[in-house]
Amino acid sequence: MFVQEEKIFAGKVLRLHVCAPDGAEWLEEATEGTSVEKLKERCLKHCAPGSSEDPKSVTHHKLIHAASERVLSDAKTLLEEHVQDEDVILLIRKRAPAPLPKMAEVSAEEKKKQEQKAPDRDAIFRATASLPSHNMDRAVVQTSARDFQTELRRILVSLIEVAQKLLALNPDAVELFKKANAMLDEDEDERVDEAALRQLTEMGFPETRAAKALRLNHMSVPQAMEWLIEHAEDPTIDTPLPGPASQGEAGAEATPAAGTSEEEEARDELTEIFKKIRRKREFRPDARAVISLMEMGFDEKEVIDALRVNNNQQNAACEWLLGDRKPSPEELDKGIDPESPLFQAILDNPVVQLGLTNPKTLLAFEDMLENPLNSTQWMNDPETGPVMLQISRIFQTLNRA
Repeated sequence: MFVQEEKIFAGKVLRLHVCAPDGAEWLEEATEGTSVEKLKERCLKHCAPGSSEDPKSVTHHKLIHAASERVLSDAKTLLEEHVQDEDVILLIRKRAPAPLPKMAEVSAEEKKKQEQKAPDRDAIFRATASLPSHNMDRAVVQTSARDFQTELRRILVSLIEVAQKLLALNPDAVELFKKANAMLDEDEDERVDEAALRQLTEMGFPETRAAKALRLNHMSVPQAMEWLIEHAEDPTIDTPLPGPASQGEAGAEATPAAGTSEEEEARDELTEIFKKIRRKREFRPDARAVISLMEMGFDEKEVIDALRVNNNQQNAACEWLLGDRKPSPEELDKGIDPESPLFQAILDNPVVQLGLTNPKTLLAFEDMLENPLNSTQWMNDPETGPVMLQISRIFQTLNRA
């Protein structure tokens, strides 16, 4: 009896989830020794019967490993490509190369480009020589349209001071902030964005690794996925992150000494809680961005200042380092002018006034100072979202005016 050689030496059978361009999904079984090209032929036969008989159809498609976003090589086996059981494989049609332009089309295109070419400086001066001159203050024009993200940081610094003063007047302020501080610990160590976690686990990443990657990358799915791919072979990838014990020890400093009155003791205790919250919310620069910018020749302190000013955005930080370096980190910490029309309009808003009496609003402001990427999360929060929305609307209205 004749037995196929493939079945004699068959290895582990893998159950693969295949997704076709038209949205079709099915389970395809294949051994570890199956070549990628053979698997591709079987996938084409499943979604388009008869197409696998045409050699061109096979070469016009490719298989992609969804978890690692790698194009699988036709010449390799599934084992060599490290494909695992239950992995998701995408069947994609390759883009057809653009046809080479004819000589007549090339010359016509070049002629069109020459016609559309911007005039040089001399041509501009010749064309505007007869126009009257105007003394325009370019600095005013450049700064008239302020950047909301940069201005928001200054607004938050000033609003935090106002919120602390208002909340300190509450007779239950100490107890409120003890609960808020406990909530802060819980949020830092346990909260993981469920939607982001689900996206990563559906790509094939283990849940514990995905959760760790999200915590290290401020709940950013693209950055977490890059981290998981970069550290896939790291032996410490499954090591859990350190708990809050060390932070708790660091924060539990200087218990307020007994004062002359209970009011003074409560005020001292509230001050200590404020300091503890602020220590937790100190700016933490993106480690990868720091390394990348330092490799360009910038000093570490300069890099951290640039990332702080530009909310941990590497490209914007690089432009800041190469430019006039304004605003400076010191300017961001000063907050907004309390007499400015913008700040007065914000404080006069009833929604903002009510929100400043909520300890959660203060914690949200502190969190956004430390990690601006969390702004979206607080905008969607039922308690802090209305406050942030009013601040944004007031800023945009005055900025347009």
